[in-house]
Amino acid sequence: MGSIHAYTTASGSRLYRIAYRRPDHSQTNERGFRTKRAAELRLAEVELSKHRGDYVDPSEARITVGMIGASWIDSRSGDLKPSTRRTIQSAWRIHVEPKWGDRQIGSIRHSEIQIWVAALSKTHSATTVRRCHEVLASVLEVAVRDRRLARNVARDIKLPRKVGKERAYLSHAQVAQLAAIAKHPDLVAFLAYTGLRWGEATALRIKHVDTVRRRVRVEENAVEVGSQVIIGTPKTHEKRQVRYPAFLAPTIEHLVATRPRDALLFGDGDHFIRRAKSTTGWFNSAVMQIVRETQERIDAATGMEERPPESFPRVTPHDLRHTAASLAISAGANVKAVQRMLGHASAAMTLDTYADLFDDDLDNVANALDRAAESTGIKDVLNAS
Repeated sequence: MGSIHAYTTASGSRLYRIAYRRPDHSQTNERGFRTKRAAELRLAEVELSKHRGDYVDPSEARITVGMIGASWIDSRSGDLKPSTRRTIQSAWRIHVEPKWGDRQIGSIRHSEIQIWVAALSKTHSATTVRRCHEVLASVLEVAVRDRRLARNVARDIKLPRKVGKERAYLSHAQVAQLAAIAKHPDLVAFLAYTGLRWGEATALRIKHVDTVRRRVRVEENAVEVGSQVIIGTPKTHEKRQVRYPAFLAPTIEHLVATRPRDALLFGDGDHFIRRAKSTTGWFNSAVMQIVRETQERIDAATGMEERPPESFPRVTPHDLRHTAASLAISAGANVKAVQRMLGHASAAMTLDTYADLFDDDLDNVANALDRAAESTGIKDVLNAS
């Protein structure tokens, strides 16, 4: 067992210190307890942690967040996608390191982190705030696992709620309208009817196409990181095969027949991948042209008997993935088929993402139950009651 001793500071204050042996039998002490009761509680805590085998030496908590954080980010280089690694590095460099880098990990309090999160929430999006918090929490988790901290004070923090952005779904007619004026109608149609991510589609090569079975093998993904386009594995690291509709077959067969085996199926390299997604790229230019023309027709139809056209949403290339899910579900595809097409990790993820598109299924279930109940006499029972 350890011992408790009173001492007087230079200013005349009476404080207490505890002395005890570490698990390696070396002697140490902790000072600064204002009351004997506080010293007794700390000594009991130390002895209990030694008994349980989870003792943490207070001197280990003097290391700074910056010292742990730098090595933690380096350690994640191998298992994170380039785009994810870039966002984490950005959150660390801009928000986490300037605030916490010089702080000793043992000096940080739960309340301080909550105040920081609340202040950050006033000026930044929920996504940014949650990412910054997770970076700090992950750094402190390393300290816990290395036995520098007894617990992670960054956990159980109240975080801002992410508000889901309303998705834009194009109809069959709107997909055709966009493809008609887009510089690359083949890619627009392919994205809208296969559900591939932009990076997956633009990374497809001729060798990934099976024109007989009308399938493409999704094995690579093109990601723009800064000014570079990096080719890696798909988002979930899972390769998959996706079938494309028969009406796309002549276009795909022509591309396959006119390009080398290792050539990209769509476009001509990095420049094409970057320019299409920019605000001045060919995709956005086509969308904005349709938006303007549609609004002009809507304005012209105001006050007339003819029905005004439906407004055209300002979609992005990724919205064509949502469109593919919408068109597949409206065509009667079940959730498992949509999951496989989109490459989701589970059917539950597909349902969570596109729950609004399955509302009609609930109506169909209710109608089916109503028809099944017709012959049971349940309606007569209820009417008589």
